[in-house]
Amino acid sequence: MKIKIENISKEFKGNLILNNINLELQESKIYGFVGPNGSGKSVLLKIICAFYMPTQGRVLIDGINYCDGNKFPSNLRALIEKPSFIPDISGFENLKLLANIQHLISDNDIENTLNIVNLYEEKDKKFYKYSMGMKQKLGIASVLMENPKIMILDEPFNGIDDKSKKKLFEHLIKIKKDKIIIISSHIFEEIKKICDEVYYFENGTCVKK
Repeated sequence: MKIKIENISKEFKGNLILNNINLELQESKIYGFVGPNGSGKSVLLKIICAFYMPTQGRVLIDGINYCDGNKFPSNLRALIEKPSFIPDISGFENLKLLANIQHLISDNDIENTLNIVNLYEEKDKKFYKYSMGMKQKLGIASVLMENPKIMILDEPFNGIDDKSKKKLFEHLIKIKKDKIIIISSHIFEEIKKICDEVYYFENGTCVKK
């Protein structure tokens, strides 16, 4: 598994957000994307997911160009920006709806994932009653539960208590073999604890820290 980001640039209404980004991401590693808000981290993540098309360049995942035809990579799951779920059903029911799309996992797998993110006790509570941290945990669970080869987590730890954060760090390190995990944050000290490589974004550029 390999992601090649080749000469990626992105403009919005004449404003250059990303300027000729080149990266090669290998499996069995956790990558950190760090930088201030508005530095282009989330934009690049959306391009990797084929949510945005680049102004220039391409993204190859195992040789397939996902900037040609707006295809979503089948073995990728992502939490980008704020998690969005159906408000008047429970956390478990929301994950069950997602799991029913591909039928890859059981109810027990969903419950195990909720336990990993310390949300099992609140699994039957309706989503609209969740705190910000609980909503973030459910979003992370939606990425983890089907054990995809590529996991993208955009600012995932906002509002999450330290105990749950430590448990998630340990889990991500444990499962990283044969996967590419990308985590974005604006806090370098936090993200360097678990990442094998960290890249800093500023003014549309990206450099390895």
